[in-house]
Amino acid sequence: MNTARVLSSQIGQNRVVTLSSQPLSPLDGRYQSQVQELGEHLSEAGLNRARVQVEVEWLIWLVENDLLNTGKELTDNEKQELRSLVTEFSDDSVSALAEIEATTRHDVKAVEYFVRNKLSKMRRDDLAELVHFACTSEDINNLSYAITVSDSLEKVWLPRAEDAISKITKLAHDLAGVPMLSRTHGQPATPTTMGKELAVFAHRLSRQIEKAKSQEILGKFSGATGTFAAHMAAAPDVNWAAQSKNFVEHLGFTWNPLTTQIESHDWQAELYATISHFNRILHNLATDIWTYISLGYFKQVPVAGATGSSTMPHKINPIRFENAEANLEISSAILDSLAETLVTSRLQRDLTDSSAQRNIGVGLGHSLLAIDNVGRGLGEIAISEGVLMADLLENWEVLGEAIQTAIRADVARGQSKISDPYALLKELTRGKRVGEDELLAFVNGLEVSQETKDRLLLLKPHTYVGLAESLTKHL
Repeated sequence: MNTARVLSSQIGQNRVVTLSSQPLSPLDGRYQSQVQELGEHLSEAGLNRARVQVEVEWLIWLVENDLLNTGKELTDNEKQELRSLVTEFSDDSVSALAEIEATTRHDVKAVEYFVRNKLSKMRRDDLAELVHFACTSEDINNLSYAITVSDSLEKVWLPRAEDAISKITKLAHDLAGVPMLSRTHGQPATPTTMGKELAVFAHRLSRQIEKAKSQEILGKFSGATGTFAAHMAAAPDVNWAAQSKNFVEHLGFTWNPLTTQIESHDWQAELYATISHFNRILHNLATDIWTYISLGYFKQVPVAGATGSSTMPHKINPIRFENAEANLEISSAILDSLAETLVTSRLQRDLTDSSAQRNIGVGLGHSLLAIDNVGRGLGEIAISEGVLMADLLENWEVLGEAIQTAIRADVARGQSKISDPYALLKELTRGKRVGEDELLAFVNGLEVSQETKDRLLLLKPHTYVGLAESLTKHL
């Protein structure tokens, strides 16, 4: 028998202390402080608060528009008191809902009774049957998720993501003129600047942010199979489609006129695909920064009291970027799964979306944690210009591109008769190290115009960066 299993079994038999109520997810444990703002919206409590909001607003809508010809009214104070269920939603509210759900065994029905109880306390039991009127659970849920997802996006995820992009942009501007050897395919290539390379990421990430901001958020409010059948049975003279549209838009969303029992969740799939794409771009940044650190292009600034290795005191590990990589991969895996799952529902309804959507906060939470780590990591590195310059001056052969291109221009202008400039430079530089003296001698021996020769003789690896600096400053 495996020794480790025997030992584990023995420990288990002797254990007298039981660990209880411990968080299973690191988002609720080790990293809770970094993602807790999302819990305000995407927790079960946040979802229930949004459900209460939809139920209350629908009740007020029915009464204000007198859609059922009841002649009943709500005073401004009564509306405010009903809405206080949302504005003053607390741990006591969560406990009250849990107590009701223990009997109903249905989360949305518990919310309905929670609102009814409030009406009783207000001595407005005459309005009780208007709570959840003609609604299916998904009428409440789809709008509740629209509220919680849009709030978490606008109030938490987007501000943090934009802050990270601002840090990348600032670093790009600061390093716009710092030349660096490029490494296409991992090999020395035409120089660039560190700032321009960071600007590429800032630009890519910003595009995804704009897509997320412009995401249309849809909502439905049309009954059990999206036909308004119960509505028409109760009040056939009401234009229920128009009322539904106005109500959804009143909550700040776009009305979806054609649905089954559920809103089809296409907008969610689109949004999660965008955030997943953002994740993958940020992942690419993290791996590149990690590589630049390993090349010595960036040095890490020691954090007081921090330990890099448990046994090697000299080490400063790039853990911020490694942590970001892992969390971005987990986030994208969850968001990709959500995007795939949510767009399919058997016939007019199945419940796969119910379990899936409860993990929205997990997907966004891991992304938020990664964004936080990238932001912190960027604040813990400093450029090593000496290393960058030394690398450039060891690779004069990268000027081969410039020389052969300038010769080709002279040939095209009739100022040179060199037959194959590319082959000429290939013979000189391919797979070889060419020093400054050797390259200058080569240029001096070329049959090109004096203007071209003078320009090439002034060229150095660290000045061969084209428009990199000005491109960066356009960011």
